[in-house]
Amino acid sequence: MSNLYTVEGQEQVAKRLCELTFADRVFFCNSGTEAVELAIKAARRYHHSRGDISRNQIITLEGGFHGRTLGALAATGRDEYLKGFEPRNPGFLQVPFGDFEELESAVSEQTAGILLEPVQGEGGVRTIPCSYIRRVRELCDRHNVLMLLDEVQTGIGRTGRLFGYEESGVVPDIVAVAKGLGGGFPVGAVLATESVGIAMQPGSHGSTFGGNPLAMSVAKVVLDIVSAPAFLERVRMASIRLRKQAELLVSMYSLAFDGVTGAGLLVGLRCIPPVREVVNMLYEQKLLCVPAGNNVLRLVPPLTVSDDEIDDAMRKIARVGKAICDMSVKRRKSLTDAAV
Repeated sequence: MSNLYTVEGQEQVAKRLCELTFADRVFFCNSGTEAVELAIKAARRYHHSRGDISRNQIITLEGGFHGRTLGALAATGRDEYLKGFEPRNPGFLQVPFGDFEELESAVSEQTAGILLEPVQGEGGVRTIPCSYIRRVRELCDRHNVLMLLDEVQTGIGRTGRLFGYEESGVVPDIVAVAKGLGGGFPVGAVLATESVGIAMQPGSHGSTFGGNPLAMSVAKVVLDIVSAPAFLERVRMASIRLRKQAELLVSMYSLAFDGVTGAGLLVGLRCIPPVREVVNMLYEQKLLCVPAGNNVLRLVPPLTVSDDEIDDAMRKIARVGKAICDMSVKRRKSLTDAAV
């Protein structure tokens, strides 16, 4: 079954997403990279439908990650992901992370949209300040540019709010979501305002499996659970516990860790030794973590994580931190002895 036909579940989930967010229209797909691809298409189509066909460039931030299809890779713009898949798709421009003046100067008559992640996961679990996001919204309004948010990782409760953009108080034009929306089942979606959504007329996009009945049944239950105020409050309390313990580890094991980044239950622990070595040591402790950019260890527990599970995980990270510090001290002593 495809979206050529009415799927009752799609209507129910789309209505719920619109009730919970800024959105007037929703299109369903199967993954985060598909959602980002559609977000890019929708931004270009919006301007094209108004006769401004020159507005086709998307500006993104260095360090971002938007997916592994060719359009999403071009939006990401990082050589390590593009190597071997050249030529890079045109129509994308990256500016330095956090440098608003560079972003402002990059906006031109060719700019269709600015695409941001509220927290850069792959880029080192770097949080974009709310003040920056608000300035981006003002910049977009001033130049008739669309604001696109990639909430594939931050959406559906990860930051302690249903969506990461809520913290800043802005109203985006397009938001790409996936991952958490299916609670483990493949599903993605693009949320858009009416003015953007109406530009995507029948035939301009499609998906055979996007929004299939099973995916919609899952997404409906996930939204009912995660959007509950008590659930989101629990996520916020868990994130406070996790962050405090991570900051304590930094103070205790300064030869292993030197900073904490992120938001909600998306936390980064910046490492002194190569992060992949830390990941492997934690694997031996039966704790699964993943690396991120800037030598950051990414901690992304399930939203249902308990206090006991947080405490257990941090004890294991503490053991690794102590082992790293002990090895560093021994190495320094050996070097000193050798010099003497």
